Amino acid sequence: MRKMLLIYMILIGALIIYIMQYRLDEKSAAWTEQGLKGNIDENYVMVTFQSGMEYWKSGLKGFEDAAEALNVSVEYRGATQYDAREQALVLDQIIAKKPAGIAISAIDSPALVKSVNKAVDAGIPVVMFDAEASGSKAYSFLATDNTNAGTTAADQMAKLTKHQGKIAIITLTNQQNHKERTQGFEQEIKNRYPQMKIIAVENHEGDAVKAEQITTQLLRQYPDLKGIFITEATGSYGVGRAVEQSGRTGSSKPVIISFDTNKETLDMIKSGTINATIAQGTWNMGYWSLQYLFHLHHGLTVPARSLSGIVSPVPVRVDTGISVVTQENVADYYAK
Repeated sequence: MRKMLLIYMILIGALIIYIMQYRLDEKSAAWTEQGLKGNIDENYVMVTFQSGMEYWKSGLKGFEDAAEALNVSVEYRGATQYDAREQALVLDQIIAKKPAGIAISAIDSPALVKSVNKAVDAGIPVVMFDAEASGSKAYSFLATDNTNAGTTAADQMAKLTKHQGKIAIITLTNQQNHKERTQGFEQEIKNRYPQMKIIAVENHEGDAVKAEQITTQLLRQYPDLKGIFITEATGSYGVGRAVEQSGRTGSSKPVIISFDTNKETLDMIKSGTINATIAQGTWNMGYWSLQYLFHLHHGLTVPARSLSGIVSPVPVRVDTGISVVTQENVADYYAK
């Protein structure tokens, strides 16, 4: 009996040593004389919705730049429409291939929470960027501080309208990051600019045509409309088109504050149709998402308690920054 017990103890000890050695080898594979380097067979996947949008290009470029620096491979996938079920299906297909890690900009939906949790439970590191599915097990969320961005947009609007007049907001009312932009904008107007009044908050569902239709109706309903805040780039083109078609110029033209820096938005800033846009640190989102996934995959960081009380091996929430784009600096934001 003692002999059998000794054999079991030796086998268990050998297994523990093997596991520890495996973990050490896995970690050391990331450290080379050239710094952190992975294996080209390591595949990391970026997932978005409305995958054809120009908006994603900068974040993907950051993701690819990090992949080049780390010697790993990356893939881009996404739902073609703003459809939570489609995005969840795409994510489930990716999980089945067991990638080294997943960075996802998620539609805020229980379906995405379920799929993200499925990936994490399967041992696949997941971080979110730009937009999150609240309550998931993702390790980190890298994004604009959207409430602060909304506040900045409100201050810019106040400056250009001379702190007075009726203002409309056109947004995605069921998407968390857009809710935060709207809330930041509304709260700043309420707290600091009593002569300004928000008269409408409309949902354009990420559709430029619908944004144009809503704007046309607002211009008819409120001839004295002073400003429009549109919380994303696809809709900004529709808003700009409606204002151009209305023929309003000079003091009768409403101030337009937009979000993001796709070419159509930049062109409308250059022409004067859109007055300003809030540029996000999208390259940072992609670059640091992959860096975090790499560290998680190789077990290079030690879990520690964060300021929010959550124990995580990487920062739980990261503000990737914003800047304001106007006619004065618009040339700096075109793709080089």
